Amino acid sequence: MANWPKWLLRFSLALVLLIAIAGSMFFFKPTWVFDRIQHIQLIASGVESHTIWVNGHRIHYYVRGPINGQPVVLVHGLGGRGEDWVRLAPYLERSGFRVYTPDLLGFGQSEEPRNVNYSIAEQARVIRFFLDRLHLQQPDLVGWSMGGWIAQKVAIDHPSRVRRLVLMDSAGLRMPPGLDTRLFTPTTPDELSRLNEFLTPNPPRVPGFVAQDILRVSANTSWVIKRALASMFTAKDVTDADLPSLKMPVLILWGDQDRITPLSEGRAIHNLIPQSRLAVAKGCGHLAPAQCADRLGPEMTAFLQSGTALPAGESLLAER
Repeated sequence: MANWPKWLLRFSLALVLLIAIAGSMFFFKPTWVFDRIQHIQLIASGVESHTIWVNGHRIHYYVRGPINGQPVVLVHGLGGRGEDWVRLAPYLERSGFRVYTPDLLGFGQSEEPRNVNYSIAEQARVIRFFLDRLHLQQPDLVGWSMGGWIAQKVAIDHPSRVRRLVLMDSAGLRMPPGLDTRLFTPTTPDELSRLNEFLTPNPPRVPGFVAQDILRVSANTSWVIKRALASMFTAKDVTDADLPSLKMPVLILWGDQDRITPLSEGRAIHNLIPQSRLAVAKGCGHLAPAQCADRLGPEMTAFLQSGTALPAGESLLAER
């Protein structure tokens, strides 16, 4: 190295230092690295990232698809974010829909105010004001898990604002008292492993350093989740009595291996909405919209594109 030009030596040392820093970042904060990579991939593929003020709070959202396409708003679940739709949204985009994936208040890149209760009713107001701010008069509304509960609340309170409703592995009915809420805010690798087992059948092994970073992030956001759960368990916003009032076409998508919101809840929601259609994805758990997008994406797209409501009933989406 003594005979190397000084500029080459400096460049080599800088490169080694950069690699060392990157390796250190990946080891100590892998979730941050994964998030940055995913964000860059989304932007590179033409997805737009925006922040707006909604009812006095900063809300982040992604949007993709033709500007004049029928708007579809996808609402994520508890502890989720707009990126959770990354596998399913392209099916809608390719079919000509304008797809919006907001981060709910307190989640993702949106604001985390301390002075709100993060109830279903509060988040439903956020979504309604989000529609107002973006002048989305009658979008299709899709909700997954807690997001399905929020979507139900919007559709029940403001039926004229929702063209079609899609509920995916949705909460919303009166919850059984035995549900262990600690599952959603893991503090140890064992608890995180148990959560993954509830979320999806045969979950992949999470490397130890990644698990520790997930727990670090969870510790910083657990107060929002706990506050949201506390509000849910008051049963103030349950929708059992209101679902029969819905008149818009409704598609219910479910994983038959869901252990968070079992298929029995999907069938109960289906029975409460006479004009609804239930499609069950075989072999899928609670993360069906992400892990079974190859089946749920085409089913949802066909429903939203149909000129008339598809016939009510139940169908099975078999494994491919």
